[in-house]
Amino acid sequence: MPLYRSHVLVCGGTGCTSGGSDKIYDAFLKEIEAQNLKDEVQVIHTGCFGLCAEGPIVIVYPEGAFYSKVTDSDVKEIVEEHILKGRIVKRLLYKESIEEGQIKSLNEVKFYKKQMRIALRNCGIINPENIEEYIAYDGYKALAKVLTEMTPEQVIDWVKRSGLRGRGGGGFPTGLKWEFAAKAPGDVKYVVCNADEGDPGAYMDRSILEGDPHSVIEAMAIAGYAIGSKQGYVYVRAEYPLAVKRLEIAINQAREYGLLGKNILGTDFEFDIEIRLGAGAFVCGEETALMTSIEGHRGEPRPRPPFPAVKGLWGKPTLLNNVETYANIPVIILKGPEWFASIGTEKSKGTKVFALVGKVNNTGLIEVPMGTTVREIVEDIGGGIPGGKKFKAVQTGGPSGGCIPASLIDTPIDFDSLTALGTMMGSGGMIVMDEDTCMVDIAKFFLEFTVDESCGKCPPCRIGTRRMLEILQKITTGNGTEEDLEKLEELAYSIKDSALCGLGQTAPNPVLSTLRYFRDEYEAHVKEKRCPAGACKALLRIVIDKDLCKGCGICAKNCPANAITGQIKKPFEIDQSKCIKCGVCIEKCPFKAISKKA
Repeated sequence: MPLYRSHVLVCGGTGCTSGGSDKIYDAFLKEIEAQNLKDEVQVIHTGCFGLCAEGPIVIVYPEGAFYSKVTDSDVKEIVEEHILKGRIVKRLLYKESIEEGQIKSLNEVKFYKKQMRIALRNCGIINPENIEEYIAYDGYKALAKVLTEMTPEQVIDWVKRSGLRGRGGGGFPTGLKWEFAAKAPGDVKYVVCNADEGDPGAYMDRSILEGDPHSVIEAMAIAGYAIGSKQGYVYVRAEYPLAVKRLEIAINQAREYGLLGKNILGTDFEFDIEIRLGAGAFVCGEETALMTSIEGHRGEPRPRPPFPAVKGLWGKPTLLNNVETYANIPVIILKGPEWFASIGTEKSKGTKVFALVGKVNNTGLIEVPMGTTVREIVEDIGGGIPGGKKFKAVQTGGPSGGCIPASLIDTPIDFDSLTALGTMMGSGGMIVMDEDTCMVDIAKFFLEFTVDESCGKCPPCRIGTRRMLEILQKITTGNGTEEDLEKLEELAYSIKDSALCGLGQTAPNPVLSTLRYFRDEYEAHVKEKRCPAGACKALLRIVIDKDLCKGCGICAKNCPANAITGQIKKPFEIDQSKCIKCGVCIEKCPFKAISKKA
């Protein structure tokens, strides 16, 4: 195998792929060959680098040049200038990766500085379709260790001592879950990976499967050894074609290398994994609905107890964790439970992966130690709010979570702190909102999602969430009453107490948290028929400032509703009864004479 003088890493995550990174990768291969550099320069398709706002990303080593927003037309210049002549193409460098002409290491860049990558340790570093690159980074070493040096009981003890809690939502202690499954009677047991993340704006699990699928395969095999299982299933949504493709490649490679199947690593341990595709139903992220779907039935939750560890898939004891939870296991085995437990807070150990999206400059995939504050994530890692706007809130936990207001920006992110605020960690979606965001509208958005995604099995979720949505629709159109606010809150608590599954029970959280921290906005909608953020169209007026209007008529020419009238060189007027509040007139006015009024 040749020793390469340069390595070109091209981001192959879904975000960069949608921006054309496949073309960039192919262009590099073509240009490297054209320059007779095949034996000197290796081009590698990796997983997600994290800084999605700057994609497609290319990093060239050994210099560590971080090129952002690259296009296939830039490739020839990078090869000719950087790789051939040693002259870094400064115009393409990510602006924060260079200081006084010197290239910073990634750990010095603000976006990465406060991160600590454990679950994402190999994403953006290795080729996820090459098992040998995973092995070169200590891959399958943890599996070898447990099979040759540890008993199943010792493995479970290490997971318990690490303090790892489930990263899929509720934060249940992982080691306890493994212990319950191990102690459950039965010769047939199953290990299941939940890769069906359905939260709006969330893509943590998808990125791990795309960038480091072997870490999940290795962890599932370790779990199989620990609980006495021979069969595993990965339940992944079909809308993740790249993740599915790379997972299939990884499973086949693991079988070829004797890391799945019979007599793994020369022992008598047997374990294999199959993929099951989900159709994208949000409820199938709930563990009992997920197992029902794997069994070939309509994905609906079932009552608990019995819990899956006792009676799960096909009535057999089943261990179920999500992708991120599994991704931590090999590192815990290699570095020890005390190392992992030394990271984070007293009751929330390790790190957490978040998909940082919304009104923030640096959107992307991040991994931070538990206890990192909202301020550090939004201002330091996220780079603050675009356009000089004020930070208003951050939504965590998706449709099952709630909003953290600006007044609590120094809240540490851990399981207990978030629960105390009326939200939750969830799988890791983190949506940042600025001053232009209406919190009543945000609550309505999540209720719309829940209503659409409800499986309909239990009346509290099927009927109750729809009634809540109807009330929110009344409020955001200016027809709400103070009695509606009381009904909304009463309904929310009733659904929390009576819905069948965890998704139904947490569906009211976005409403309850916004009522708790932004009640004044609800009251403004109800009492004053006004949206303080200027986001609810029905409560807005678009007006022309007569002092600024020059009477050019551009607004009237572009109005799709013919709502603007007037005479040239005299101020124009908007007929509010015809105005559809599309905002075209605001965009077209050259004199900034038109604006929205809340």
